[in-house]
Amino acid sequence: MPRILVIDNDPSILSVLSAILGAEGYEPVSVRDGEAALEHIKSEEFDLIISDVRMTPVDGMAILKSAHAEQPRTSVIMLTAFGTVEAAIGAMKLGAFDYVTKPFKVDELLITVERGLEYKRALNENLDLRAQLKTQYRFENMVAESPSMKRVCAVIEKVAPSDTTILIYGESGTGKELVAKAIHTYSHRKDKRFLAVNCAALPEALLESEMFGHVKGAFTGASSNKKGLIEEAGDGTIFLDEIGGMPISVQAKFLRVLQEKELRRVGGNDVVSVNARVLAATNVPLEELIKKGLFREDLYYRLNIIPITIEPLRRRKEDIMPLVRHVIRKEVGDDMEIHEVGAGVCDVLEKYSWPGNVRELENAVKHALAFSGGGTITKSVLPSKILGAVARMELDDGTGYSFISLKDFVQSKEQEYIEQVLEAVGGDKEKAAKALNVSLATFYRKLPHLKEEA
Repeated sequence: MPRILVIDNDPSILSVLSAILGAEGYEPVSVRDGEAALEHIKSEEFDLIISDVRMTPVDGMAILKSAHAEQPRTSVIMLTAFGTVEAAIGAMKLGAFDYVTKPFKVDELLITVERGLEYKRALNENLDLRAQLKTQYRFENMVAESPSMKRVCAVIEKVAPSDTTILIYGESGTGKELVAKAIHTYSHRKDKRFLAVNCAALPEALLESEMFGHVKGAFTGASSNKKGLIEEAGDGTIFLDEIGGMPISVQAKFLRVLQEKELRRVGGNDVVSVNARVLAATNVPLEELIKKGLFREDLYYRLNIIPITIEPLRRRKEDIMPLVRHVIRKEVGDDMEIHEVGAGVCDVLEKYSWPGNVRELENAVKHALAFSGGGTITKSVLPSKILGAVARMELDDGTGYSFISLKDFVQSKEQEYIEQVLEAVGGDKEKAAKALNVSLATFYRKLPHLKEEA
C-alpha cells in the first residue's frame, strides 16, 4: 500500500485529502506542521509527498528541498491557490513533480497522484536495471540469477575442462545451445571448432551424410569426397541438437563413434579416426523414446554420462528481468543510452507463462524496443499476445472460463485501427489525427508509444 505524506496548515484540506486517498487504497499520513513534516521525511520512507506551497513557519519550498535531500526518488506534488501558481511553477523548476491548484478536482488530483507514484516505480526499476547491468555473469551471454541457472553454471564450470560427453535437457527455447557453447568456450578445446547439427531438421539420408560425410559416387549427386561434421570438428566440439529426432539407423553408426572414436563415410570402407568432444541436447525425455522403440538404450547410456537440465523460464522468474536487460543492452549496444523499463512491465512479464521460453522473451523485448521508438518500454508496446494472456489469467473466475475485459478489447482494437490509418497516410501523425477527426494531443494519448517517438 503506497504511503503518502500530506502536509497543509489547513485541517479541513488535510481531512479531505486523507479521506480521498484512503478511499483509493493509499495510506495517507497527515501533518499540519511543516517542522514536524521535516522530521517525518528524515525518519520515514514515503512513496509520494503532497505539500502546500504557502505554509508557516516552514513553507513548501523547504519541504521540497528536504525531500530531495532525504528521499530523492520520491515525487513531490505541490498544492497551490490560484493566485500562487507562479510559486508552484517555480517549485517544479526546482524539481517538484507537478502541482494541483485549489480548489482541486478529485479526478485531477488522483490522476496526478498515480502519475507521481508511477514515476517513482519506474525510477526504482531503472536504477535497479543500471545496477544489475554492471553484474558480470560467470559465462558470456548467460544470465543466471535463479538458483537453478546458478546450478547449471556451477556444473558447466566443473565439467567444461574434461572431455566427458554431456546430455543437455530443456524445452525448446531454453538455451541448450548456449550452454553447449559455454562448455566449449571454457574447455581446453576453446580455440578449436564448435559445429552444431539439428538432428530433427534433416531427413535420414542427408543427416547421415552431414554427420559422417560421404565418398564420391556414394549416391546421386555425390560428385566428390566430403567430410562430415564430426570429422570437420577435428579436436573441437560437435553439438547434436534434438538428438531424439535422430533415426535409429543413424543412431547405430553414431554409437560406434562414441565407443571407438572412429567412423566410416557414407559409401566408404576406410575407417577415419575422430577426436571431437560430443555434446547432445533434447527437448523430449529420451527414456520415453526408448520405451517406444525410437531410441537406442545403449546410446542413451553413452550420452547421459553427465546430464544438465535447464528449467523452463516459467519456473525461474528471477531470470526474467535480468534477461530483459541483457537483451536490451545487446540490441542497443554498449555505447548507447539504455532504454528505461516503465512501471508495471515487470509484473506483466513475470505473470506470463513463456511457452517459447528465453527465445520468446528475446523476441518480445525486440518487439517492444521497435515500438518504443527509443523511449521508455511501457506495457502498451509489449506484444498483444502477452498482454491478452496475462489479462485472461487475471480475470479467470475459477470456473474454467477466462475473458479479456471489454475495455482492454476496445482499446486494443482502437490502437490497431489507429496504426492502420497511420500507415495509410505514410506515418504523418497530423494527417492521421485529421483523418480520425481527433486532436493531435488525443491521438498521442491513444497510442503512448507514438508520444515517445515524437
